[in-house]
Amino acid sequence: MTRGRIKISSAAESDYLADVALAARFRELLDRAQAAEQEFRQAQAASAPVSVQYPLAHALDAALTDVTRAAYAAQRAEIGPRGYDDRIYHRKAMATSAVHAWTREAERLLTLRETHRLTGFPARPEAAALGVEIARLPAEDHA
Repeated sequence: MTRGRIKISSAAESDYLADVALAARFRELLDRAQAAEQEFRQAQAASAPVSVQYPLAHALDAALTDVTRAAYAAQRAEIGPRGYDDRIYHRKAMATSAVHAWTREAERLLTLRETHRLTGFPARPEAAALGVEIARLPAEDHA
């Protein structure tokens, strides 16, 4: 039996370096997502046509996806390369405050993205061009 530190595999090291590189872009990606959201919200407020709103909604979705991936990469990078191979080390590292902060941020961004996907997308412009109406439930009368 050998004593000492467990050697980190080359796959774990390369995954770690990729995560560090993506995590370094977190602020840039967050700024891009905020700009995309502001552009989309302005188009909504101006009652822009669907042909304008839909691409903006799609760009916001892509930006939120990218920044969420960067947040999860930062979480994994905070754990370190050993966490890719050693599940016990990974689990212990998940209990640190720095990893908790990245987890909260990643889950917040993921929730924003999912909420946007569920409620933020306007009808596809192709459907409007074909004259297809979206079925809506009749409003319930509470009188």
